[in-house]
Amino acid sequence: MTTLPERSARHCQSVLNPLHSAIYFTPDYHQEVSKLGVEDRMASYFVSRSAALGRVGAGTVTATFFNFKYEQVARHIPAVWEVITPREALDARLRAADSMLRRLLGEEAIGSPAMAEAAKLALRATEACSRAARPLYAAHADLPVPDAPHLALWHAATLLREHRGDSHLAVLLDAGLDPVEALASHTASGRGMSPKWVLATRGWSAEEWAAAHDRLRDRGLLDEAGELTEAGTALRKDLEAATDRLDLAPYAHLGADGVARLTELAGAFTAKAAEGGAFPADLLGKR
Repeated sequence: MTTLPERSARHCQSVLNPLHSAIYFTPDYHQEVSKLGVEDRMASYFVSRSAALGRVGAGTVTATFFNFKYEQVARHIPAVWEVITPREALDARLRAADSMLRRLLGEEAIGSPAMAEAAKLALRATEACSRAARPLYAAHADLPVPDAPHLALWHAATLLREHRGDSHLAVLLDAGLDPVEALASHTASGRGMSPKWVLATRGWSAEEWAAAHDRLRDRGLLDEAGELTEAGTALRKDLEAATDRLDLAPYAHLGADGVARLTELAGAFTAKAAEGGAFPADLLGKR
């Protein structure tokens, strides 16, 4: 297997991921599905990400998404499938990705050689992804690749995001972290979703959030102030390193030069999208 510079694969994925995940925070997708009768914002999130799995129930969505409370999912799934079909949801998502990227990046970037090159590199990386034990990736891998380069890049970013995400869930389970503990420890690192966003979207109560902190303290992973201890910091580093190992194949397939070039191209697009307001200012952080 090709040897890559340390953390280069993770760095590449970290600048590709926002090109996909911006769809959950910009208004485009919600506007598209609202026209079809899905008015609740959490319902629109669940259908957007789970539609590739088909007309699944709350149990499947909870299992594959991992960090949402079952009752939060069950408020919307499967009832929402009576309003919108998975195929309609997927078509709406692609239309939303198109309008989102055009607005955030501009028409010049959409039609640029750099966009076409980035799409080609990202799709090449996906050739080495594995469906085994990766349900969200596998479902999305069955979808057709869009013809337009900017949508092909968005599609490839989606595949690479879900491939790493599925890998990460295996690592979290091995570390003995339940969904709330995983969220709380990630937030404590300063790189995860802020408590405000966790409690507003994931369905966990303030009491459940506090109880998870207590369990992490009992394990010696958080201190009394809610900061990661030395052991907690080491665990979070180990989690990412283990995920890197499970997620290495697509980037090794692309090679060091390809990874560096894709990181450069995607990084520029992601920076422009962020400057254009793709994400809420208070999305990440410890408070």
